[in-house]
Amino acid sequence: MNVNDIVAERIEQARVKAEQKKRRRAALAEARQHGLQARHTAKLRRWAKDQP
Repeated sequence: MNVNDIVAERIEQARVKAEQKKRRRAALAEARQHGLQARHTAKLRRWAKDQP
């Protein structure tokens, strides 16, 4: 292996790591949004139940 191969391999590893991080963040953001929507829906149901 020469230096160019080593550098290319490290660049590829960094790209893969960044892509994995992006996917994890997207999954967490989606789960968070779902949770916020569920909380909002529950709040509206409680509010509607308390109204005369």
